[in-house]
Amino acid sequence: MNDKELHQLVDKLSRQFFDKAFEDKVIFNKRLRTTGGRYIPSKRLIELNPKYLVETNHEEFVGIIKHELCHYHLHIEGKGFMHRDRDFRQLLIKTNSPRHCQALPSMKDDFKYLYQCKKCGHQYKRRRRINVSKYRCGKCMKPLALIKET
Repeated sequence: MNDKELHQLVDKLSRQFFDKAFEDKVIFNKRLRTTGGRYIPSKRLIELNPKYLVETNHEEFVGIIKHELCHYHLHIEGKGFMHRDRDFRQLLIKTNSPRHCQALPSMKDDFKYLYQCKKCGHQYKRRRRINVSKYRCGKCMKPLALIKET
């Protein structure tokens, strides 16, 4: 997908879900690693991670675009466009947009340490080692144990 096709897709989704045209710039940013996209208010620019187009299904990529369009349109209207703002959360629900994107399939198994809660069994995959005497399970607040180190 080239830049022109990307802009046409974003404009089509903007008209379909927001009843407004998208007149600013949208680009692919290969340097994005942990997020599907971002909106830069000072430049009125939407950057999208091209890996999500390749590695995930079309619905996931459309969801990322809709999420960034929520930021964009609220910013243009002068309303609260940040994740914590009520206007933003309400628009996400109205347009059926995801709050966060799923992890890339290529990144799901990219961990070095596996921790497990001693009580509920919830597992935590981490790239960096954590101090198990300092951190606890986020679900039940019980101690964690190192299960696997690769």
